[in-house]
Amino acid sequence: MVFSSIPFLYYFLPAVLGVYFLAPRRWKNGVLLLASLVFYGWGEPKLLWLMVFTIALFYLCGLAIEGAKTRRWKTVWLIVSIAAGVGLLGVFKYADFFIGSFNAVTGLRMPLLKLALPIGISFYTFQCLSYTVDVYRGSVPAQRNPITFGAYVALFPQLIAGPIVRYVDVARELEARTHSWEDVTAGLRRFLVGLGKKVLLADNFALLIRLFRESGEKSILFYWMYAIAFTLNIYFDFSGYSDMAIGLGRVFGFRFVENFNYPYLSKSVTEFWRRWHMSLGSWFRDYVYIPLGGNRVSRGRWVFNILTVWMLTGLWHGAAWNFVLWGLLFAALLLAEKWVPALGKLPGVLRHGYVLLAVVLSFVLFNAESLAQAGSDFACLFGFGGLGLTSPETLYYLKSYAVLFLIGILGCTPVVKHTAAKIAGTKAGPVLETALMLALLIVCTAYLVDGSFSPFLYFRF
Repeated sequence: MVFSSIPFLYYFLPAVLGVYFLAPRRWKNGVLLLASLVFYGWGEPKLLWLMVFTIALFYLCGLAIEGAKTRRWKTVWLIVSIAAGVGLLGVFKYADFFIGSFNAVTGLRMPLLKLALPIGISFYTFQCLSYTVDVYRGSVPAQRNPITFGAYVALFPQLIAGPIVRYVDVARELEARTHSWEDVTAGLRRFLVGLGKKVLLADNFALLIRLFRESGEKSILFYWMYAIAFTLNIYFDFSGYSDMAIGLGRVFGFRFVENFNYPYLSKSVTEFWRRWHMSLGSWFRDYVYIPLGGNRVSRGRWVFNILTVWMLTGLWHGAAWNFVLWGLLFAALLLAEKWVPALGKLPGVLRHGYVLLAVVLSFVLFNAESLAQAGSDFACLFGFGGLGLTSPETLYYLKSYAVLFLIGILGCTPVVKHTAAKIAGTKAGPVLETALMLALLIVCTAYLVDGSFSPFLYFRF
C-alpha cells in the first residue's frame, strides 16, 4: 500500500484515524503497531515475518545492552545488534550484488540468491541500529514495552521511505504524546501538499522520463530535458513522501525531523547535503563519520573517512556500481571544496550553477540501469553520441512540458510557501486555504482514478 493510492486515502487512513482517536490512550501504540503491520503486510505479506523478527531482535538486544553488568558485555551485545542489522541488509539487499561482482572478477558462476528486496528495509534497519547504539551510549533507556518499541520500528507514516526517525527523538512522544485539532489540521495540510508534489509533479515528470526512454528520435536537447526532468522528479517524489510522512506523524502526535530544505538553492555541495535527505546525512555523520574519527585525524585518515562514508551512502541507495560511483563522486566534490578554497570565492551565481550542474549530472549516473547506460547518457549529453541538437519530437515535448518545468522549478524554491503564507495571513486566508486543500485532494484523486501513477523511487531502497 502506498500513500498516493485510493485504498490508502479513502479506506485505510480514515479507518485507522477513527480507531486511533477512539482508542484509550494506553491502547494507541497498539493501534499504531497493528495498523503498521497491516500497512506493511498489504504490499509485503510474505516478508511480514522479517519485520516482526527485526522488532523482536532489536528489542531484545536493547534490553541486553542496558542490562549487561560490564562494559565488555554491553559492547558484545551492541556488536550482535550491528552484525544482525548489517547481516539482514547484506543477505536481502546486497548478496546478489557481491556474488555477481565476484563472478565477474573470477569468471566463476556462483548462483544468485534472487531474494525479494523487502520494501523500506534500509530505513527501518537504520532506525533499529541507531536505537541500540543510543542505548549503548546511554542517550536513552531501553524500551521495555515490546508494543511501544514495535510501534516505533513499524510506524507506517515513515516506514517505507523515511525520514529516518531516531528513537531518541521520539522516545518521549512514544510514552506520552498530546493531540490537538491544530496538529491534526496542520498535519493533514502537510500531507496534502506532499500528495500534490507526488501525484501532480513527480508522476508527470516520470511520464516524460518514460517517454524519453521509449523515444526513437532522441537529441542532445532531449537528453538534457531528461536529466533535468529526473532531477525534479526525484526531488518532488522524495520530498513529497517526506511531507506526507511528517504530516501524518503530526496527526498522530509525533514531530518527525525535516528531511529537505530547498536543496537546489545550495551554493556548494557541502550545503546541498545539509539540505538534501537530512535525516540520512545526519545518521551517517553521527553513527559512521564521527565514530571513525571525523576530521580530527590525520589528513590521510580523514580522506579515508570521507570516502568510506560516501561509498556507504551510495551503497545504501542501491546494490549497483553506479550507486557506489555516485557516492564517490560526491566524496570527490566535497574534498575538492575543502582543498580548493577558490571555489568558495566564486560569485554566487557561478557557485550555484556549478552545484546544479553537478547534481543534475550525478542524478544521470544515479538513474542509469548500468554503467554502460550511464556512459552512453553522458556521451549524448555532451554531443558525443552522434545525435542532432534537437528534433521535431524533442520540440513537441518541450512545448508540452514547458509549463510543468516552470512550475517544478518554482516549486524547488520558497516562493510557493511564502505566497501561501501571505494568503493564509489574510482575512479570507483560512477559507481559501481549506478550499485549495480540498481542490488539491480532488485533483489528485482524479489523477489516481485515471491511473496516472508511478511508484515512489525510494521504495527500492
